[in-house]
Amino acid sequence: MTTLDQLSPGQCATVGRVAAERGLRKRLLEMGLTRGARIELLKAAPLGDPLEFKLRDYHLSLRKAEARLIEIDLEG
Repeated sequence: MTTLDQLSPGQCATVGRVAAERGLRKRLLEMGLTRGARIELLKAAPLGDPLEFKLRDYHLSLRKAEARLIEIDLEG
């Protein structure tokens, strides 16, 4: 299983399952992290947290702990 926090800058993936508790899962889904959505890691902060992603033509910042709860399928 690969999770969103394991992407390298410039790497793209497709969202699989969001394995968070109910409240956080709902918030992540509302932000567009739904199954099949394409996501790209743009950059990480100097200490590696938070991470900045491109998702559905907007930029999204997530904590590494949140990104670790999102299962992905790597592209290419």
